[in-house]
Amino acid sequence: MNRKKLFLSLCLSAAGLLAAYAGPSTRTENTVRVMSYNVRNAVGLDHVTDYRRIADVIADLSPDVVALQELDSVTNRSNRADVLARLADLTKMYAVYGASIPYDGGKYGIGILSKTPPQAWKRIPLPGREEARSLLLVEFEEYVFCCTHFSLNEEDRQASVQVIDEAVKTYDKPVFLAGDINAVPDSPVLEAFRKNWKILSDTRQFTFPADKPDRTIDYLMGYLAGGAVYSVWQTGVFPEPEASDHRPLFADVRLKTPKDRIFRTQPYLQSPAPDGMTVTWMTHVPCHSWVEAGTDTTNLQPVSDCVEGEKKAYNTLNRIRLKGLQPGVRYYYRICSREVTLYQPYRKEFGETAVSPVASFTTPDNRQTDFTAVIFNDLHDHYALFDRLMAQVKDIPYDVVFFNGDCIADVQTEAAAVRSIAHYNAGFGSDRTPAVYIRGNHETRGAYSIFLWDLLEKPGGDHSYGAFQLGDTRFVLLDCGEDKPDDHPVYFGLNDFTQYRKDQAAFLRQELSSKAFRSASRRVLIHHIPVYGGETYNPCRDYWGDLLSRARFDICLNAHMHTFRYLPGGEAGNPFPVVIGGGNSEQSATVMILRKRGKELKLQVLNAQGDTLLNLEL
Repeated sequence: MNRKKLFLSLCLSAAGLLAAYAGPSTRTENTVRVMSYNVRNAVGLDHVTDYRRIADVIADLSPDVVALQELDSVTNRSNRADVLARLADLTKMYAVYGASIPYDGGKYGIGILSKTPPQAWKRIPLPGREEARSLLLVEFEEYVFCCTHFSLNEEDRQASVQVIDEAVKTYDKPVFLAGDINAVPDSPVLEAFRKNWKILSDTRQFTFPADKPDRTIDYLMGYLAGGAVYSVWQTGVFPEPEASDHRPLFADVRLKTPKDRIFRTQPYLQSPAPDGMTVTWMTHVPCHSWVEAGTDTTNLQPVSDCVEGEKKAYNTLNRIRLKGLQPGVRYYYRICSREVTLYQPYRKEFGETAVSPVASFTTPDNRQTDFTAVIFNDLHDHYALFDRLMAQVKDIPYDVVFFNGDCIADVQTEAAAVRSIAHYNAGFGSDRTPAVYIRGNHETRGAYSIFLWDLLEKPGGDHSYGAFQLGDTRFVLLDCGEDKPDDHPVYFGLNDFTQYRKDQAAFLRQELSSKAFRSASRRVLIHHIPVYGGETYNPCRDYWGDLLSRARFDICLNAHMHTFRYLPGGEAGNPFPVVIGGGNSEQSATVMILRKRGKELKLQVLNAQGDTLLNLEL
């Protein structure tokens, strides 16, 4: 063979391997990797017993659970080695052994290795006239995994299917079966299996013999009669030609999630407007989600989120805007999420649909004058403190809740941010009352900080600053950024809040001259770091001071200093009253209640014990 033909032959061989085996590196999230491997006591086709070689194959595939066949336990021919125990030690997995027959001074049978400890296990004898066979069932929290090695006799194989069907029918969780069935895909025994089982592995990929496979006799299956859904994201046969006489096979399977485990958070309302409301929630698994809403609980209409003609699906974060609403009207709604277990170009598979209880909200009406707002600040993820403050206002009907910065102090990971938001939302009833989250300096820190707005709608729509109307009162929200200069070494050159403050000066200039601001009967300014009365670095006054000095705000609500303070107009150069909220301890924490009744605007400040620190008529 000349060099060109040799090269072409090698390329075609490599292409064939890649086509038969996609590789385990593309494993999909939320899947269970199941594996089967007839290891022949770790004796390879080279006649070398090598436990490490078998263990490395298992480690390369990294299954959650693997069924192993042909295992000696302290037999003379294996030099008294417990083969499964050796493999368990090398792979750092939990082991369950099922002996089928006594053999050569020990036992011979099958076994299961798993990453998590099993809850229970049992062995069931199977027919085998040339040698006794068995079924090993191991139960885990979410599924049951079975290992078997069928007889060489056709009648025994057929009878074994009936025994297995009877053994697994009582389980109320998914059941997998893996093993050496000693039969090809079009055989009668496989036809018998297909009545109650789904073949998860690709029967077109040969498993035996390992060096030059020409048939499939090893399988992975899922039991269907129990109502389980098995969506196979990837399956493969590992191209190991020598470690055993069989090749190992695996499948990545997504199980159907129970309805009560689909929702990760309750719905939370954001961005209230006379003509709209945003409903946000998260799921544990990818779903297609929608909101059913209307003014009549018996006639709720579905609303989906579409992007360029496609309905959003296979996502876990849902933010759906209800549009075209009427001001001052009570709307009922519920959230719905249907799990997507498989999402491929021409094939979709679905699991259960979770549906929340019906909740309601009332859209703001700019023609009305009355509202009540509750303001928290500087909670720093202290949930017990938030609960204590919430207890002081639980009997007060409120229309909106503000979180004025440094309430989500840990933004290193999505999980940490979700934990805080979910706790706050559950505490004040986010499914019926909208919240406005204003960023403090701590919300700008951590690896997840730039993504925090995925969970929270920006107060200004496109920006973390903005303005909106509540009745005839105008709220203006600003974002002060960090409490140190941009060139401080702790920021590593990754901040540019200087430009962001300049951008807000332009916004503020436009807002103060707007008809909405000038015609409002009352005006409230909210931002985290005080421009006036704060004893910390804050260049915001350099960019906003001239504008604010001419602005007709009734009150400015701040935070950050961890000490409650009230500054009447003019006390610290402030042209309007300033109230700075307290800190993150039982001794310093505060909660504010802003009430508007007719033309009257009042601010009350309470501490964690329920004492009134300030009653201010504005």
